Amino acid sequence: MSRFTKPLAGFDAGPLYAILAYGTWGLLPIYWKFFSQVQPVEVLSHRILWSALFLCSLLWLQGRQAEFRAVWQPQKLRALLLTALLLAFNWGLYIYGVNTDRVIETSLGYFINPLVSVLLGLLFLKEQLNRSQQMAVALAAVGVGYFIWQFGAVPWIALALAVSFAFYGLLRKVTQVAPMAGLAVETLLITPLSIAILAYGSSTGTGHWSQSWRLNLLFIGCGVITSMPLLWFNNAAKRLKLATLGFFQYMAPSIQLGLGVFLYREPFTQTHLITFACIWAALVLYTAASLRQQQLASS
Repeated sequence: MSRFTKPLAGFDAGPLYAILAYGTWGLLPIYWKFFSQVQPVEVLSHRILWSALFLCSLLWLQGRQAEFRAVWQPQKLRALLLTALLLAFNWGLYIYGVNTDRVIETSLGYFINPLVSVLLGLLFLKEQLNRSQQMAVALAAVGVGYFIWQFGAVPWIALALAVSFAFYGLLRKVTQVAPMAGLAVETLLITPLSIAILAYGSSTGTGHWSQSWRLNLLFIGCGVITSMPLLWFNNAAKRLKLATLGFFQYMAPSIQLGLGVFLYREPFTQTHLITFACIWAALVLYTAASLRQQQLASS
């Protein structure tokens, strides 16, 4: 286990991993805005390539080759190929949303995601919610429904981000692979396609690699800024109920929402306010119910 992911002795590391992951994700729009003049598919390709190189190097330096090789089994590879495709779709769509000035809509997507995570936990993992937690989920659903009703259109970016990452979280929770090795294999499985896209851009002159040392460093940095929060997320997913993990995610879109409104000056209407107020109230209700449930279980 790496020094980046090793829990403290006697300390429940699940919540800490979740906070690290979602806090970092909340600030990611700032990083992706540096690529506003680059096509999202090119940024995504660099993100995949450098993440694969960073993770594989980290595993090699830590002498964890056996852990890496253990992942290369047909059943595990099939599952990881699916999660890799979900992850690539989610990454690319998020970059597109941020760089088309839809940071608020992307934040809505990650507010919706816990609803989908809760539903998947109920359907596939048989996780149970008490009455207060059910009311919290219903309240958040009302907020999302109000948003759709007022605008008269489905926020497809938000919904696609929510569903893709919820299924990614579910599949990674039930796939028995070490978090870092699994993520390394995920990125490796789709690296050939990324290299092909980057090679095409280089041959046609449409790519941006080598245009400036600053941009090259930003491309390389995609590996670190992408891999570390995902490692923290995968470790949190192994330690927390899927429903609980889902509600930690409100931290990330809250930060994203603040960036969209105050830093990037995107429109924030009364409809946005009512929608987010419902979701925040749901978070408070769910958290309070979960804490009461834990106290009763420990008494």
